[in-house]
Amino acid sequence: MKLEKNLIKLNEQFSDKEEAIRYCGKILYDGGFVREEYIDAMVERNQELSVYMGNFIAIPHGTDAAKKDVLKSGITVVQVPEGVNFGTEDSSQVATVLFGIAGIGDEHLEIIQKISIFCADVDNVIKLADAQSEEEVIRLLDSVE
Repeated sequence: MKLEKNLIKLNEQFSDKEEAIRYCGKILYDGGFVREEYIDAMVERNQELSVYMGNFIAIPHGTDAAKKDVLKSGITVVQVPEGVNFGTEDSSQVATVLFGIAGIGDEHLEIIQKISIFCADVDNVIKLADAQSEEEVIRLLDSVE
């Protein structure tokens, strides 16, 4: 999947995880990847099962029922230098990089797999979190095959 420069956002900050998830969804919606209903399904998905994946990343995506609202596969990468807590009041699960995804059919599984492989090495996550340009983010993620 080709990363699009306009879907990469640097130096964002959010008051909570729902705001962060909705932001990712809005980028996908504005880009024509999903219907607006998909944004609520992304929040619902996180309520069912946290989209926090460890190693300072979260992968907001919709519920299975929301697949009908995906128009084309897409991914947004959002850098959050100060982090956003995807845990509870009692447990901190801070994400500094968010990957908002929407996939036609099972494409979202392939996207998640590639992200997981890249982000399994926390040094790669740090590089993403420290990236200074959209081009740098694309270059880092394009190194995953």
